[in-house]
Amino acid sequence: MTKFDVQLGERSYPIYIGKNIREEPTHLSRHVHGGTVFIISNDKVAPLYLDAILNNCRKYICHHLILPDGEIYKSLDTMNLIYSALLKNHCDRDTTLIALGGGVIGDITGFAAATYQRGVNFIQIPTTLLAQVDSSVGGKTGVNHVLGKNMIGAFYQPQCVIADLSTLNTLEDRELSAGIAEIIKYGLIGDAEFFVWLEHNINQLLARDSNALAYAVQVSCKNKAQIVAEDELEQTGKRALLNYGHTFGHAIETSAGYGNWIHGEAVACGMLMAASLSMKLGWATEQDYRRIAKLLEIAKLPTEPPEDMQATEFKNLMAIDKKTRSGTLHLVLLKGIGKAVLTSEFPAPLLEDVLREFCKL
Repeated sequence: MTKFDVQLGERSYPIYIGKNIREEPTHLSRHVHGGTVFIISNDKVAPLYLDAILNNCRKYICHHLILPDGEIYKSLDTMNLIYSALLKNHCDRDTTLIALGGGVIGDITGFAAATYQRGVNFIQIPTTLLAQVDSSVGGKTGVNHVLGKNMIGAFYQPQCVIADLSTLNTLEDRELSAGIAEIIKYGLIGDAEFFVWLEHNINQLLARDSNALAYAVQVSCKNKAQIVAEDELEQTGKRALLNYGHTFGHAIETSAGYGNWIHGEAVACGMLMAASLSMKLGWATEQDYRRIAKLLEIAKLPTEPPEDMQATEFKNLMAIDKKTRSGTLHLVLLKGIGKAVLTSEFPAPLLEDVLREFCKL
């Protein structure tokens, strides 16, 4: 097992990475505050792992809520179901919420923890690769709105993250590739050496080689933890670099309908579109673009948006992205592999060229 901390002063917390560590009760007990735990999971994950977590929580008053699986349930309606369950079970401020599942479960559980009785503790137990390397770390919580993804939420840090690599054995191939997209992102935005490692080891990741997965998860989490420590609330622009490809990707998810494209799939396409704009600006080379496209294709990730998505729709959806300030869209772009920047300094016609090239309509 590997353990390291996200350094945030009084809000610092550990990330545990290893195999079968969900079955070790001490990891949970040292981070549960109070005598009650409330586990939130979904109907896909709970049959596999809920019993192990319940067994580790025998000394607490323990409740659980099983939600339907899917991005479509990352909504305010689902939040009300959680609040109602917490209230009906008389959960007070000494309750610790436990998120057992992928990114959707982690995000909505974290948002519930941030807002229930103005804040209760919570623990992340991510069971997908994407959640382990990205959404469970850093304290971004929230839900989607029909007009935009992740537009309602809060920064709220967990007590710990328990990333059990053995849960990846039951992950569908499509979900595995979606997680690899976020791993590739870390190489692109600030770790060129890691990107080269990924080029040489992508097939091992796809084959679920345990050593390759462990290394990729550790490097990704450490990269994110460092960025979060430097800019927890996205005030300096450093943390915004983690959104590379996301402005394009969120537009795809919103247009396609939440859940039809997995988040990592949309981000993969968005990263290539951002790389294209970077190349048109002369900031990234054609070779950079080809290397990115090749790695995404080998990882079995989409590199084109939905066939029925129009360039004008793309532009309109991007305009309501959270990185829009005073009506000006800011994008994370590349100045070569391993060097990302947040900028609004791109000619609108160049962005429109990218949208027209990638969209068939």
